[in-house]
Order: sequence, then C-alpha cells, then structure tokens
Amino acid sequence: MNSFGQRFVVSTFGESHGPALGCLIDGCPPGIAIGVADFIEDLERRATGRTRHTSQRQEADEVEILSGVFEGKTTGTPIMLMIRNTDQRSKDYSDIADKYRPGHADYTYDVKYGIRDYRGGGRSSARETAARVAAAVLAKKFLMQEFGTRVRACLTQIGPMKPEVMNWDFVDQTPLFWPDPGQLPELEAFLDGLRKSGDSVGGRVTVMAENVPAGLGEPLYGKLDGDLAAALMGVNAVKAVEIGDGVAVAGQRGSFHRDLMHPSENGKQLEFASNHAGGILGGISTGQTLIAHVSIKPTSSITVPGASVDKNGRAIELVTRGRHDPCVAIRAPAIVEAMVALVLMDHVLRDRAQMGKNRTIGSPLL
Repeated sequence: MNSFGQRFVVSTFGESHGPALGCLIDGCPPGIAIGVADFIEDLERRATGRTRHTSQRQEADEVEILSGVFEGKTTGTPIMLMIRNTDQRSKDYSDIADKYRPGHADYTYDVKYGIRDYRGGGRSSARETAARVAAAVLAKKFLMQEFGTRVRACLTQIGPMKPEVMNWDFVDQTPLFWPDPGQLPELEAFLDGLRKSGDSVGGRVTVMAENVPAGLGEPLYGKLDGDLAAALMGVNAVKAVEIGDGVAVAGQRGSFHRDLMHPSENGKQLEFASNHAGGILGGISTGQTLIAHVSIKPTSSITVPGASVDKNGRAIELVTRGRHDPCVAIRAPAIVEAMVALVLMDHVLRDRAQMGKNRTIGSPLL
C-alpha cells in the first residue's frame, strides 16, 4: 500500500531517482493557513548534505502546491504536493543493476515484483520520506492550533554513545539533533572515524508529543499505540518501536510500572505520578506526554566489501558506491515526528467522525 490513514489519508508517489516525488492528502480540514514557506524547516531537517555526517546528495526540496489550497488556506479538497528531484546521479548505481546489495530491499523487490528500480533503491529509498514530512506539516499546524500539541524528536543513541544530558533546547542547534552539548565533539570524532573506515552504525530516536488530548484511539483494532507502532515501523530502516518504557518493562515490577493517579488541585481532573506507559492506556491516550522510541539499523550501503549474489545466482563481492549516510538515524527525527503527527491527526478526525465534532476531547493532564 502507498496510502496511510483512515480520515486524514496520505498517498505518496515517486522514486529516489525519478523526476519527482510527492503526496496526495485527502480529508484535510478547510481553513488551515499554509504556504510554500511553511514546509522549509522540516524538510531541511530531514535533508541530506547539511553535514559531513550524512549523504552529500544536495536536493532543493522545494514544495509545489498543486491543488487544495486557495488564497493561502486549505479548501477541504484533495491537496497535491510535489517535490522535484534535482540532484540524481543514477550512474552511481549502474554497476549494481543485476546485483543484490546485502541488507537492502533489492532481492525482496525482485522476488515480489519481478522488476525493480535499482537507482538508489527506487521506491524503497528514504528519499520517499520527504513526502511524508511535507504532509505532516499540515498535521502539525492543525494539532498546534486545536490543542497546542507539539511533536519533537531527537537522537538518544548513535552506536555505543548515549546522551548523559537531555537538553531539548540544544537539539535543533546542531545538525546531529543530539541533546547533550558536552558530548558533541566526541560524537563528531566518532562519526568521522566511522566514515573514514567505510562502515556505518545504527541509532535510536526518541519522540515526544506534548499536549495530546485524552481520548484518542480505539479499544482493540485501532489502538493509538498500535497505529503508532505500525506507522513508525513503516519508516525506512526502523527495526524496533517502543512505547513509554518499552522493552524495559520486561524487568519492571507492577508496583513500579503502574502510573499511580491522584486528584488534581482543583478536583476536576486527575494527575499521574509517572508516565511509564508513554501516555497511552488500553490503546487510548491519557492526556499525558506521548513518548516513543525507534531503533534504526546501520545502513548497508558501505564501502566495506561484502559477499552477495547477482540475479543469476552467481557469487559476487560487492562494494557499494555513491553517496550514503554513515548513520542514517541522523536524518530520522523529522521523519519520526511526521509519522507521529500524521497518526494523531488521523485519530483526531476519526474521533470526531465517531463522537461528533462538538464533543470536547479530554483536556491534557498535568
């Protein structure tokens, strides 16, 4: 499937080395103020070539709004966004046209479709995520205007390194989206050594959504955490998704993990003493900060030789050439934010369809 969502439906199109990529958004509410300039910040955060530690492909990533917006506001009709590819180097991939790169989708695409676009991975390339990030700009604006919801993400692990300080104000001041200012020199030295060796490394991204309204999600087959997990697993190179404390819950006691509740000072709401559940109980948002983590594998596009086969089943030794990321997780925060915002947007509209627009979705809790 190339479409995502039930009420806020995003369909993406395009390949890494095709003429363009983009998305069609159906179900967007009317009246949201939007212009080309609104897409710049998030697309630049996702982009390659902004630091020596990512692929040096230089794409303008300029969004063209082809429909669904009139006089600077959404009209309620389908919105078509297009981003033209301007820096393809397809010749970099000509020598792997009949070879399967280990750790990539080359083999599986061939098995499924009997044909594949070998240029940069084609449809399986992370280049496609630019369209998702663009679509989420609308979702983020709506969620902020309606509820004050803010979605933000940062790296919380690169290879063996983990931050000792969580300074969210520092995250967007560095192209590495790292929250610990004191570790930045050591981190850059580690990545420089990795790049020189021709190898790569994995990473972990933590995402938080603040001021999420309580009551989003369904009890069984539309659980908010289930939809978040599916959406985040759909991001290229993600191999694991955790909600709240995630895999750590396996070693916790119930007396520690359960988030105890007590009345608020005004007696009209309740408050939680902790947030081990990550803001979701029974598949429905509690109003607490939503917290998720994604683990991203090291890219397999490296210059270290590796054994593989070609389409004829012959053994080969493969060295991947071209422009690649020593740690693809560095570009993931904006993408992870986008998927969380799109899920929340879709669930808000699903809630309105079931419960009525005039129902006040639960207020965020302290």
